Amino acid sequence: MTFQDLNLNTPLYNALDDLGFTSPTPVQEQSFNVVASGKDVVGIAQTGTGKTFAYMLPILRDLKFSKQDNPRVLVLVPTRELVIQVVEEIEKLSKYINNRVLGVYGGTNINTQKQEVAQGLDIIVATPGRLYDLAVSRALQLKSIQKLVIDEVDVMLDLGFRHQLINIFDILPQKRQNIMFSATMTHDVDLLINDFFINPERVSIAVSGTPLENIEQSRYDVPNFYTKVNLLVQLLNDAETFHKVLVFVAYKRMADRLFKKLDEYFKEELCVIHSNKTQNYRLRSIEQFKKGENRILVATDVMARGLDIDNVSHVINFDTPEYPENYMHRIGRTGRAERKGVAITFSTEKEQEHLKNIEGLMQMEIPLIDFPEMVDISTELIPEERPEIKERNNPTKRKDEDEPGPAFHEKKEKNQKVNLGGSYRREIAKKYKKPKTRGDKNFNKRNKRK
Repeated sequence: MTFQDLNLNTPLYNALDDLGFTSPTPVQEQSFNVVASGKDVVGIAQTGTGKTFAYMLPILRDLKFSKQDNPRVLVLVPTRELVIQVVEEIEKLSKYINNRVLGVYGGTNINTQKQEVAQGLDIIVATPGRLYDLAVSRALQLKSIQKLVIDEVDVMLDLGFRHQLINIFDILPQKRQNIMFSATMTHDVDLLINDFFINPERVSIAVSGTPLENIEQSRYDVPNFYTKVNLLVQLLNDAETFHKVLVFVAYKRMADRLFKKLDEYFKEELCVIHSNKTQNYRLRSIEQFKKGENRILVATDVMARGLDIDNVSHVINFDTPEYPENYMHRIGRTGRAERKGVAITFSTEKEQEHLKNIEGLMQMEIPLIDFPEMVDISTELIPEERPEIKERNNPTKRKDEDEPGPAFHEKKEKNQKVNLGGSYRREIAKKYKKPKTRGDKNFNKRNKRK
């Protein structure tokens, strides 16, 4: 099948020709008629399969020209990077269409975004938090929304956006088309569908965990962090083979730690992104990596969904992800658009259980490569790898500041009352003596002498 079979309009055909696309991906082919029908749609497809075009092609085909100020299409995504990417994709398809697209997200000046919203728009792409802030402040009116798209909904729920999504649903028009795309069908996603979707049509392209055929997977058993660094440096030294590499780590502290070590070797070839970095820093890092100014990008799992970068030669899992689905999202950054890709995973002894879960989900084993002899095996351990020494009755040992304290505590001694029986007045008298008053004869005699 080609795009000519999808009954698009001339402006969209011209835009696709400019992009060099001739044939739709399976998710684009199967979703087009369902989305165009106006029914509620739930799409399950792996990351990197062209989901943005899958819902935007039918929406843009039927979006008529309008001068009204309020948006008619709302696209919700979990991260700021994904907002920017989706806006870019829509603008590519809208090259020959007269429509207005705006992306809004947190971490930037809301007043600037209010001014942009006030100029009028047709399609708004947003993160849930910033969208709700704009709607509550009355800067953005959602009464004209005809189509709601929720992209990467499983990540959105993982990040704790459920209540914000429900609040947004409450202020949207009841009569609308709901379109949802997700890489995994979790229990939380299922609950959301049952609560807010009306007899949704389901489009499932690939079961989560089905390995992408054009990605070559392999793994190394590595004892610790510093040995992983040594192995990674050895691999990255081959700049011709590893010409565009995404290195994934589990959390922000590890990203900074790895960046610091790699910076000793690769300097200007290296960049890093995670949620603690400023928005400008993150966007600049992604842009430099896209253009090839940086060869290596270190990123965290949360960032994995927001990255759509062409020609990534390798994805290296510096650690083995705890959740098998995260492994699929990570390796899906390479081998995109039917190109070949390579995914390499490093696993310590503690991470072997995670590895088994990943292989169980994919129903295949990841080939093990022998550890290279020329790579030094380090004995130095980072704090997380050192064995925990438990000391009994050590009064000098500092307590964990984050550890919750007891629910109840003993009262201070001065607040502890003891029932001695009878009147409590004698205790007061003992403590404060007999009060001196102007009626006290001795008191008056002393005053006269003075």
